[in-house]
This record gives sequence, C-alpha cells and structure tokens, in this order.
Amino acid sequence: MNITAFEKKEKSAAGLTVEIEADVFNGAVENVYRRTRGKISVPGFRPGKAPRKIIENLYGASVFRSEALDELLPAALEFGVKEKALRTVGYPRLGEVSVNDDKSVTVTFDVSVYPEVEIGEYKGLRAVRPSSDVPESAVDSEIEALRLRNASRETVARPAVNGDTVTIDYSGTIDGKPFDGGTAENYELELGSGAFIPGFEEKLHGMTAGETRDIDVSFPENYDEKRLAGRPAVFRVTLHEVRAKILPEADDEFAKDVSEFDTIAEYRADIRKKFEDARRKDADEWFENALLDALAETVTGEIPEDMFEENIDSSVKNMQSQLSQYGLDPETYLKMSGMTLADYRRDMRPRAEKQVKVSLALEKIAEKEGIEPAEEQIEEFYVGAAARYGVDIDTVKKSVDAETAKREAALRAAVRLVVDSGIAEPVAEEASKEVPPKDGEAAKPKRARRAPAKPKAEAAAEPVAEVEIGGGAVKDKEPGKKKTEKKEPEKKEPEKKESAAPAKKTTRKSVKDAAAEKPPEGGGGEEAAPAKPKRARAAKPAEDKSAE
Repeated sequence: MNITAFEKKEKSAAGLTVEIEADVFNGAVENVYRRTRGKISVPGFRPGKAPRKIIENLYGASVFRSEALDELLPAALEFGVKEKALRTVGYPRLGEVSVNDDKSVTVTFDVSVYPEVEIGEYKGLRAVRPSSDVPESAVDSEIEALRLRNASRETVARPAVNGDTVTIDYSGTIDGKPFDGGTAENYELELGSGAFIPGFEEKLHGMTAGETRDIDVSFPENYDEKRLAGRPAVFRVTLHEVRAKILPEADDEFAKDVSEFDTIAEYRADIRKKFEDARRKDADEWFENALLDALAETVTGEIPEDMFEENIDSSVKNMQSQLSQYGLDPETYLKMSGMTLADYRRDMRPRAEKQVKVSLALEKIAEKEGIEPAEEQIEEFYVGAAARYGVDIDTVKKSVDAETAKREAALRAAVRLVVDSGIAEPVAEEASKEVPPKDGEAAKPKRARRAPAKPKAEAAAEPVAEVEIGGGAVKDKEPGKKKTEKKEPEKKEPEKKESAAPAKKTTRKSVKDAAAEKPPEGGGGEEAAPAKPKRARAAKPAEDKSAE
C-alpha cells in the first residue's frame, strides 16, 4: 500500500488517500470468490464449479469486489494512520473509493486528529476551598437523630400530638358512598410523617382514645389513582390508642448502647472527627474540581467535534450500564423521566466540553513539565483501579495496556501539580452559613464562587481511559462517595386489612435525579493512538474506472 495524498484541514481534520496495489486487491477478490462461489447459482455449472470470470460476467464485477473492499479498507486506514503517525479521534469517514485502470484501488478517508492546543498559566490558579470545620450543631443533630432512632413508645392518656403514633380505624366515602380501598382497621400512623394525603394527619391532632371524628379532605389533583384525583372525601376515624415517643437521655449509658465508647464525650468527639474527615475530603475534591474548571477555561485551539461526541458516547454507555445493573431498561427509563436520548446527549454536552479541555490541558502540562511517571506510580494506578472495581490487579493489567496506564499516571501527576500550586481562597461569608446535616451525615460545605471564574455545576472529573473490566466498560475514576443511610424506626404493619387510599403515592425519581445521586461518568480523556483505527463509516460504492 502507498499514501498518495495527505491534507491537513481546519478543526484538526485531515484528508488521507491510500492506494491498494492491484495484486493485493485481486488476491482479496480471489479469496472472496473461493469462499462464496458455492453459494452462487450459475446455469450449466455444478455449485462451486463456475469460474470467477463467468460469475463476474453474469452478476457484474462488483459481485466479489464489495466484500473484498470491506476487508481491505480497515487495513488501508490502519496503514495510513501508522505511516503518518496520526493520533486519530472519533470515527473516520470514508470518502471516494475507485478501482483504477491497472486494477489498483484508491481510497480516501477524512479523519479527525488529536488537536494541538495552548494553555494559559496553570500554576497558582485561585479557587475557593470550603472550610472543613464542623459546627457543634452538626454533632448535636447526629446525636438527636440517634436518639430518635432509639426511641421507645408508650401508651399515653392524652390528646394526640405531632410525633405520636396512633392506632385508628377509618372508612372513607365520596358523595356519601364508600369506595374501594377507602377502609382500614387498626392502622398505625405516625402523625407528622406525611404518609397520608394533605390534611388527614393534621385533623387527627387532639383526638383521644375512644373518640370518633369525621374528617373532610380532598385527594390531590395529581393523585395516582385517577378515579380519586381532585375529589373531596369524608373519612370517619375512630382512634383506639395514642403512643408517645420517649427519647433516651444523651448520657454515658446512651453512648455505651449505641457505640463502642464509654462516655458521651468520647462518642461526640468520634462523631466530630468523622464529620471533619468527610468535610475535608469534600473540600479537597471541590478545590481540585474548581481548579480544573479554571484550567479548562485557559485552553485555546481547534478541538474536533468528534472528541466531544466520543465523550458523550462514553457517558451514554456508562448511563446505560448503570441502569442495566439495576434491571432498568435505559430507553424506558428515559421515557418515564420525560427525556429522550437526544435530550440526555444535549445535557451532557457542557460536561463533555469541559472534560475534553481538562484532558488536553493536563496532557499539555505533562509535556511542558516533562512528566515521566515512575514504575511505582504506574503500579499505583493499577492497584487503585483494582481496588475500585473489586478485581485483582492482573485483571486490570490485562484490560489496560502499559501505555494507557503510563498516560493516566502522568495525567494524575499533572493534576497534583495544579492542585499543589493552587491558591485556596476562603468561602464568602454568605456561602458559609451552616446548613443542618441530613440524618446521619456530615453537613457538607456549600459550593462557593472561586476566583477568577465561577465553578460550573458539573464536577470536573479527571480525564481517564475507558477500560473493560469484568465484562463492562468502566471509567478509571474513583466512584462518588456513597452516603450511609441510617436505619429508620420500624413501622408495625396493621393487624387487619390495610388500605392506603388516603396515603400518598411514591413518585419515581427522574433520570436527572438519579444522575445527581450518582452521575453517569464519561471519561475526560481520549485514548492514545489505537493499534487498529476504528472502522470507517458510510462506505461509498467503489467507482470502477477500469474497462470490463
């Protein structure tokens, strides 16, 4: 094979023309003929016995050539990429394919190549680093949550108030007529839980054991059962028992019951330390992401569209893989969330642009600084990937080649350089106001503005290579931290028939909500020049210039 033309174009695009010699092309055609001749019917010949020329005269010269070209084109593209030492991205596009008079073949490809970019100052970038201080109120909230979870309930002879658990019978009517599912007996309900439709629980306040009361409520307009949505109803409620929640004292005995510590002071100190560790990690991640955001904004150069599309493709695959792990069909889930795949790809575009720019910037830093990761740094990459994916290190090494591991280690070193030289700025006063933590978790710092630019909503993920581990495409990036959910007090099931007619219906989370909890990650970086270029798309029929 020979390269007959090479042209650089705008937006890091290039045109590549490769000539396939006549003997190579003829050999490929002959192989197709020998492989398929038994399937071709020719009058006067037994199956598989008709000469090639007879078949070509009968069915046309392209009868074998199309398949031969399908086999030769990937090799032609790979040859051209290697000869020109191109680092391609995205999918190459097949241009004109023609068979010349001498039976050689000329084929053109349009490819996108890794861009040459410039970056601004990357040392001494300024960004907000949230405080990792934990206010006393955060520890108080955790202790209070533990007291609530360890509360006991005792029957009391007083009117019901918010927080009490009541045992009731109820029967509902609409326009004076009972309706299906509107009746229950010995139903246990915690007042203030929000388990029933608006107005129902509030109207039980003040009731005492043995009292019967008629409650007027209306089903919400968006109630799941359409036959009830928006309709007024009357529930006759008889209250049998009121049980109050009794919280344990937050003393040394309590600490012994719920922890390995002997005193409440030791336990509070341990809670504080864990919260501080969590906030410090969050602050470090936020500071790093904000610096990488700022770094991305310094990138200048023509970046091919294929790089962004490839990043979005990776995000889509990752999202589909994550949903499949939970037994969810991605297409159905998107539809239920009011989104299309096109909507999802559009939403991923800003994130893809940032990740690609971060990757290009980090590679430029590694080049400028002459970063060459040591063997132990490369080994750390493998060890970290094995730990994250729960596989042995040999599996990772089989999935990620040495060059990719070396590149990833270099990018991580570049990230450390940016972070270590970064200048932390304090959080603005209004952004540092304390927000009570959720049950069982440390109060997280609010994201604040950085100088000179605002951090974007999407976290700047480290650019990473896509690897195949355990049969699925994954990103070599540490997954987001999982929140540990504290166990809620168990609610007793009703002793007799239960009805949820006045109860609220659970709303499904949207795909955007799910992404917020654990966003589908797309790699920020592009793989090094592949050994085999991706197959070109949309091949045009070969134009035969030779005389038949």
